[in-house]
Amino acid sequence: MVRNFLVTALCASLAACGNGAEDKGGRNRQPPLVKAAPAASMRFVETVEAIGTAMANEQVTLSAPVTERIVRLGFDDGQYVRRGQIIAVLAQGQQTAQLAEAQARAREAQQQLTRVEALRERGFATQSNLDAQIASAAAARAQAGQATATIGERVIRAPFAGWVSLRTISAGAVVNSGTPIATISDISTIKLDFPVPETVLATIRPGLTIEARSAAYPDQPFRGQIATIDPVIDPNTRAVTVRARLPNPDGRLKPGMLLTVSIEQAPRLSLGVPELAVVGEGDRRFVYVIGRDGAAHRTEIKAGLRSEGRIEILQGLRPGDRVVTDGVVKLSDGMKVKLAGPDASSAAARGPKKSGV
Repeated sequence: MVRNFLVTALCASLAACGNGAEDKGGRNRQPPLVKAAPAASMRFVETVEAIGTAMANEQVTLSAPVTERIVRLGFDDGQYVRRGQIIAVLAQGQQTAQLAEAQARAREAQQQLTRVEALRERGFATQSNLDAQIASAAAARAQAGQATATIGERVIRAPFAGWVSLRTISAGAVVNSGTPIATISDISTIKLDFPVPETVLATIRPGLTIEARSAAYPDQPFRGQIATIDPVIDPNTRAVTVRARLPNPDGRLKPGMLLTVSIEQAPRLSLGVPELAVVGEGDRRFVYVIGRDGAAHRTEIKAGLRSEGRIEILQGLRPGDRVVTDGVVKLSDGMKVKLAGPDASSAAARGPKKSGV
């Protein structure tokens, strides 16, 4: 009985070894589980990256035209002012008195002119007397106009609507000619100047869409259009300055901000696959396409742009080709695979067929 037991154990051991060798050969190995997605068309856009500085649509620093004392200021810190609104009034007492005197002389000269005209009609005044009085009346009116202009220079008004800067001066201060009083900025539209290399000059033009981003608002893109391209290239940097305009209705963009610019050019619809689906070997690129036989076939492709985690496919795939997107490292050419996710049920419904990719 012991002998029969030893024979039985030996046979069982040999059978176990045989099964292990069969597994080691791979005859009972299960197909690797992978995920696949169809190659689909999407929008790809070539972009030129640059860095620019934001500027106000219009900006001016108002200064005192003469040396005089400030009587009144018509703005507060950071206030929005309308076009024509009074910003500052300088003392004008002497000029007001001069205006009154000039206006009185103008009235007197006009009255004298009226009398001379009446006498001329009756023949009691010569033409030369009339001409002299006309000239005198005109000179008096000119002096009155000059006095009025002098007073107007002492009333400083906003040349356009915009936001006024922080106030650094007070009423009662004596300012010299040229002393800054306030800076007004129209930021309803932002001018964005940025340099681009001359090598891309042929691909940009006025009207192209740009996208700008600020570190202050990293999740909010600001879109605008190229307005002007400087006709002169900087010989030192071999770059040309491009000016774009960005709508700024909410006033988030401020003059002086540093913005990262992306210029969109040559937009197109092309086949795209996830970046993880592409395998590189030197300068060559490959993907694994699931054939109707249920196997993954390594297919060489020609790749283009990268955008939003996908790679543009210029050659090698057709719309709808199922490409392995997860589990590529497990595969070799022609290996049977098992699909995970929704593709698994659809693949089972189609059933394996003996045909090419």
